[in-house]
Amino acid sequence: MLIYFTYYLCTDFNIESLPLPRREHHQWALFHEESPKNNYKLFHEPVITLFNHTATFSQHSQLPLTSQHLENLEVLTSQTYLVSLNQKNELRKTLAPVVYVQSDCDPPSDRDAYVSELMKHIRVDSYGHCLHNKDLPSHLRDSIAMEEQAFYQILAQYKFILAFENAVCDDYITEKLWRPLKLGVVPVYYGAPNVRQWLPSNSSAVVVDPDEPPEKLALYLKRLDEDDEEYATYLEWKLKREVSNLELVKELKERPWGVQDLTQENYIDVFECMVCSRVWENIDRQKKGLVPKTWQAEGNHLKCPLPRVFDFASGPRKRTSLRGIWTASYEQSKKEARALRHLAERNKNFTVEQYWKEVFTD
Repeated sequence: MLIYFTYYLCTDFNIESLPLPRREHHQWALFHEESPKNNYKLFHEPVITLFNHTATFSQHSQLPLTSQHLENLEVLTSQTYLVSLNQKNELRKTLAPVVYVQSDCDPPSDRDAYVSELMKHIRVDSYGHCLHNKDLPSHLRDSIAMEEQAFYQILAQYKFILAFENAVCDDYITEKLWRPLKLGVVPVYYGAPNVRQWLPSNSSAVVVDPDEPPEKLALYLKRLDEDDEEYATYLEWKLKREVSNLELVKELKERPWGVQDLTQENYIDVFECMVCSRVWENIDRQKKGLVPKTWQAEGNHLKCPLPRVFDFASGPRKRTSLRGIWTASYEQSKKEARALRHLAERNKNFTVEQYWKEVFTD
């Protein structure tokens, strides 16, 4: 039996490497834990349903990796970096109420356009390359320093962290959400539409409604900044060290892999073993004269809508070359997905030239 994997290291999905012709008993497996911005065609129904076994950020994967950026419950409830509300109020004399740290500018979520508009209505300290207005200490400016204790201590001083993902998909939740929750800062979150399913409590994050103007969000954050009692409701779970979301608790306790934990298997090994076990199970079934089991990824497995471009009444931000490509790239990826499916169903090897000809005759 032939098993085909595409790993996270192979972000640029190599269409020439598809193992064709594909026999009835051949199993294809997809491992892709990254953002859809790296390869949109994998996220459309014609391509995702080519695979029998999946490990992605979607909870609908056979091996879901939704919580891949969260180590455990203990890290989430830890008060190691927690700064008291009294201290945060004192620090407000020199710090903005909100902090933003991004250096991957103008991604598909168009977060920088939203934040740029938000900054017109509330102070935001921005330490990254995107919308930069405040410097980190020199030793913390490299991206590898984002896991340093000193960096965490800086962020922990703020009341709010803008936790905006680079793409909008159900279940696509990264360290951008978990980091502020671990530090005892209220995340202002934009990304996975179903994020409430994964929050530690009903009042642990301010979830952005992209259909509401940033000015409205700014007014709400200002109100929380000025009202200690109301702001404190967002940290109540942290102060009590209580995660009331039983679905999140179950996920972290029952997932068969760990994060930065040498006592547990890593998710790549677990996925490989899962696929191998399924293959051997079918070999055993065939020996016994039983019908082999079948697996196939669901067509709506990865719910990533067309990237939106924010356009506010005060006028859109100046379009960068990157900002303008995502909608077109998404639409193009639909054609690429259909072309790849058609060629795969012909069940013959094909060249890159044949592939692109198929794409542009769609």
